Amino acid sequence: MNITSFNLRDIGEKSNTVPESKASLSVVIPVYNSEGIILDLHKKLTNELSLLVKNYELIFVNDSSPDNIWTKIQLLAKADPHVKAISLRRNFGYDSALMAGLNYVSYPYVVIMDDDLQHNPEDIPQLLSEIEKGYDVVYGNFPLKKQSFVKNLGSWFVGKLAQFIVNKPARLQITSYKIFRKEIAKGISQYGGPYPYIDGLIFQMTSSIHHVMINHHERAQNKGGHGILKSMGILFNFCTTFSILPLRIAVFLGLVISLGAGVFSIGLVIVKLWLGIDMEGWTSIILAITISGGIQLIGLGLLGEYVGRTYMNINRQPQYVIKETISIDSAQQLNEIR
Repeated sequence: MNITSFNLRDIGEKSNTVPESKASLSVVIPVYNSEGIILDLHKKLTNELSLLVKNYELIFVNDSSPDNIWTKIQLLAKADPHVKAISLRRNFGYDSALMAGLNYVSYPYVVIMDDDLQHNPEDIPQLLSEIEKGYDVVYGNFPLKKQSFVKNLGSWFVGKLAQFIVNKPARLQITSYKIFRKEIAKGISQYGGPYPYIDGLIFQMTSSIHHVMINHHERAQNKGGHGILKSMGILFNFCTTFSILPLRIAVFLGLVISLGAGVFSIGLVIVKLWLGIDMEGWTSIILAITISGGIQLIGLGLLGEYVGRTYMNINRQPQYVIKETISIDSAQQLNEIR
């Protein structure tokens, strides 16, 4: 399809059918390297939401994507008044892009979803129906995630950590496909730190959380996404932003190793005095020193990370910087401090 020539029929058209729900809905979608599927995503959303709700808006947040997606979003906005968009000056990351979009939602319910069509817009009615029962947040949970083993393992590990750090319900699966009330979006947007993590903020704000089971689909386009290093960065960010658990683990390891070294030293003295055996060789001693030194360096590194984050919070490092907007009314933003 030529990106300079398409009409509303190509991208989805609002129906005159009476909507199933009287609710109004905002959909926030960070976009990155999805030029080839943005039109299909918009069409599916338009066809679904025009039959489902009274009013809706689609807020696309361009996280400094290197492809031509911003041009396509501009064309979409000209053809469809429901489309709003924000373009960031550099790649700030998924959660920071979400923060930018959440700050400008207009309607009582807010849906967050990915841009790769692994989250099917046809599942939005299930999310909406569930949250209308009175919950603050409803997650879309997947019986089977169609992604790599490494990513599945990482998701499982983050979920287990979240149970200890932010009291995540044990049976709840953390996913990026979810719906919550505007009040939750407002609370999230008030977080001013440079390292936002949306799910962590949600669990700190409310316990009225539920889930619905939906299908996870194949990625519509091989658009890259998070690699292992970036996923590890997200995990580290989650741990250090919402907990001092890493510091406590370092302290615990230090205590265990110190205790072990003390017991080992006492054992050497006993062997020498009672049995008259000289313990020759320094291998075990060097090993103990190396391990204890490594633990000390880990502890110092973690302490430095927390001090550094405190410094950057004090100096107001931005979560994001907006370069350009489409149909965004700055007077409606939920939080003016950035």
